[in-house]
This record gives sequence, C-alpha cells and structure tokens, in this order.
Amino acid sequence: MTGHKDHKGRDGAKRDVFEYALLRVVPRVERGEQINAGVVVYCQAQSYVTARVHLDENRLLALDPAADVAGVRAALHAVEGVCAGGDRAGQAACDDAGRRFRWLIAPRSTVVQPGPVHTGLTADAERESERLLDLLVR
Repeated sequence: MTGHKDHKGRDGAKRDVFEYALLRVVPRVERGEQINAGVVVYCQAQSYVTARVHLDENRLLALDPAADVAGVRAALHAVEGVCAGGDRAGQAACDDAGRRFRWLIAPRSTVVQPGPVHTGLTADAERESERLLDLLVR
C-alpha cells in the first residue's frame, strides 16, 4: 500500500486498515466439511500479526469421529507460533509480520486451512482479533 490515509471512526479515533482470515479445520478434505477454529489478523500500520484459536472438540468429532484432535491442536498452535515470531516461528523467525501473515494465508490442502482474506478498520488490532474470535469462531 502506498501512502497512508488516516481513517477516523465516529468517536474520532484513528483507525488503521487490517486484514484477517479464518482458520478452518477440514478433518476430511475429500468431504469439504469444516469448522472455524481461529482467526489470523494482520495490521501493517501497527506491525501486528497474531492468531487466536479456539478448537471446539465436540464439533470436530461430530464431523469426523476419528479426527486427530491432538494433531489439529498442534497445527493451530504452530500457526500461533509463526505469528509470534522468534524461536516459535521456525523458518519464519526472521520474517516481518507481513511476510508471516502472507505465508499463513497461502492456500493449502491440509487439515488446517486459511479462509479468504477480508479487510476492515481498527484502532486496536489486538482487541479486533479477540472480537473476531468471539464473533466468528466461539
């Protein structure tokens, strides 16, 4: 994005553009059934990227009674690690927040998949990630 526009909400607070994608669990890829299990949020202006996850084990097992719950949890925690950066990010440890976000939202055909990217405006990206988790996942 070239140039930075100031966006103000009704309360006059400065708001920044952010992007987010749902994390979906697709226990049987061939069936295409899925549950939302997290959200990845990126805000370039705030140099912020995070993943918030919540796995509803009962919903997962309703889709696939043989689902590898521990494996799904490990995959979701790995996404959190990439967002956190540092040692938990593995090969992405030295990447900036934007590169880590782009890597995480790349399409893949694994059990944990990113959904489409959406955008919005926020004054507080961290609070936005919790709001989206409550709204779309829990």
